[in-house]
Amino acid sequence: MPFKETGFPDLLVFEPNVFKDERGYFFESFNQKVFTDAGIATPFVQDNQSFSKRGTLRGLHYQLAPNAQAKLVRALQGEVLDVVVDLRKNSPTFGKSYSILLSDQNQLQLYVPRGFAHGYSVLSETALFFYKCDGYYSKESERGIMYNDAELNIDWKVNLNDAVVSEKDKNNKSFSDAEHNFDFKS
Repeated sequence: MPFKETGFPDLLVFEPNVFKDERGYFFESFNQKVFTDAGIATPFVQDNQSFSKRGTLRGLHYQLAPNAQAKLVRALQGEVLDVVVDLRKNSPTFGKSYSILLSDQNQLQLYVPRGFAHGYSVLSETALFFYKCDGYYSKESERGIMYNDAELNIDWKVNLNDAVVSEKDKNNKSFSDAEHNFDFKS
C-alpha cells in the first residue's frame, strides 16, 4: 500500500509508485480509487498552489469546523519542511507536531485530515507547493497559531530571525490561546 503511518491517527504519508527511465519519470499523484481503497474517501474540491523563496515560513493555518479542510500536500519543485499540529481534543497526539521533508526529489505527499494546523518552511532556493483541499476557503473560519510558539517548540530548519513571514502570520495566537473546535473520533 502506498500509505505509511505517521504515529498520528489519520495523518498519512502517501508515497506514489514512480516509474523512472532515461526520459525522466511518471507517476499518478492522485487516484481517487487508491485513496478510497485505503479508507480515505475525501472529496477534494479545491486546489491551491504557492511559490516561495528560501526561508519563507507559512503557517500555522487551519479553518474551524464546520469549514475545516483536509489536505493532500506536496512540493512540485524544491524542498519544504511540512509541519502539522494536531488540534483534535482527546486525540492521543493532541498538541503535538509532526514534520516531514517534501520535495520534488522524494515525491512524498502528506494527507492531513481535518483538525490539524498546517504550515511549511522553504529549504531550497525556491519551492512550488501544491495542495488539494476537501473544503472551500472560508475567511470567517480561518485561524492561525504562531509559528514560533514556545509550547510547540517546532524546529522549522530555518533561522527564525531571518525567516520571511507574512504580517498576518506574525500576529497569530499562541497555541494555548488559539481557538479550535475539533474532536477526535477513534
